[in-house]
Amino acid sequence: MEAASTKRSQQAESDDLTIAYVGGGSREWFPKLAQDLALSDVDGTMRLYDHYPESAERNAKFGNWVQNRDEVTADWTYEAIEDEDEALDGADVVILSTQFDPLETFVPDLDITKDHGIYHAVGATIGPGGIFRAMRTIPDYRRIAARVRENCPDAWVFNFTNPVHFVTRALYDEYPDINAVGLCHEVIHAREHLAELAREEFGMPDAEMSDISVNVKGINHFTWVDEAYCDGTDLWPDLEEFAQNEQANRTFTSEDLEDVSPFNDEWQVSWELFRRFGVLPFAGDRHIVEYATSFLQNGKEGLNRWGVKRTGSDFRAKHWDPSESEQTTDVTAWMDGEEEFELEASNEAFLNILEGLNGGERFVTNVNMPNRGQMEGVEHGTVVETNAVVSAGEIKPLSAGGFPRPVRSLVQRHVDTIETVVEASRDGDVDEAFEGFLIDPQVQTLQTEEAEELFTDLVNAERDYLADWDLEGARVLDYS
Repeated sequence: MEAASTKRSQQAESDDLTIAYVGGGSREWFPKLAQDLALSDVDGTMRLYDHYPESAERNAKFGNWVQNRDEVTADWTYEAIEDEDEALDGADVVILSTQFDPLETFVPDLDITKDHGIYHAVGATIGPGGIFRAMRTIPDYRRIAARVRENCPDAWVFNFTNPVHFVTRALYDEYPDINAVGLCHEVIHAREHLAELAREEFGMPDAEMSDISVNVKGINHFTWVDEAYCDGTDLWPDLEEFAQNEQANRTFTSEDLEDVSPFNDEWQVSWELFRRFGVLPFAGDRHIVEYATSFLQNGKEGLNRWGVKRTGSDFRAKHWDPSESEQTTDVTAWMDGEEEFELEASNEAFLNILEGLNGGERFVTNVNMPNRGQMEGVEHGTVVETNAVVSAGEIKPLSAGGFPRPVRSLVQRHVDTIETVVEASRDGDVDEAFEGFLIDPQVQTLQTEEAEELFTDLVNAERDYLADWDLEGARVLDYS
């Protein structure tokens, strides 16, 4: 059975595409996208809009620079646009990828929360940091949804901005007929890991990520699978056996992780949850622990025991500067010849989706879309992550079934937080947002009075980014 689909009323199958990129000054994702498009079978124009115009101009220059490479197979033109409505006007596709200055947002999210005894692993998509990132971001995305409704109502809108589940849900809450899809590469990375296991442990030496198919279900960064195949071969018996061996039952110390990247993934949390519940988590452990929160107990020692290293505020502070961060790309160094450039495709699914929508080969991938029956046991309308079939002008989520009761409970409690905060954003109701904050499992490790202090401290640190919320009228902040 297939769930209801999202389909454009008109889809160009041969004409050049017009893409509007909101957040077009992206330091990490745009350089990959420009290379993917250059090596694609799709031609078009991309309009780059960003709150920082100089960043959009830099990326437009880079995109056009890439087009001069000998290996290019597609014809793309990039232009920086300083007016958002002009960028969106008549667009076929809209890409959303934005972020606030981490020094003023990520850093207090992590440090203030830690001061109150909550040891965030990432702090970007759930928990106190994730909720405040949502509160900062949702009002802007409501405005974007309204501008899409006015300027390009039939466009496909692809959201890469975290927290993906909050943000994509807010787009639909503002404009119910929007064709919005949240995308994330966590499931792709997990499929790569299964292919590696198939090669090294399961006797399939030629296995590749493209051979791996899984039944995905959950919410973004808290996805699970209950079926896994490699080129048609059922991997489940192998996975059950592997979960009992020494490699899937390791422990770590803080010293073991001292020189390890916070992006390193040992999968020990995933194997533990697989042993306990019979379904396999399918996102990085650094994200999983923020949803299955028992792994966050006992601070650094408790987290490191599972091979997970906290992404600290010092790491986040460097994110804004390409010269200091492994998370960002310095395209200027490529264009100036300071670093060697090699045109190569990424493993992101977006290009396959774009080609499929534009009349190319049908494609199956994981997407975040409103639940219209594709996932059982979770309320309709909330944004869930499942597989979907992409074909000309259509993205159709596939029925994924439900969960064992304990896993459904773990998922649903986060859905309740997400829905509460999104509903609160309609009127900027801070007290209602605090209710969503208060039921978050990480926050529930605090007494209610301290949870209120934490919430107030975060508001005070980030007031400039919360202008759309009724801070002065909030009872919880008690500014009288």
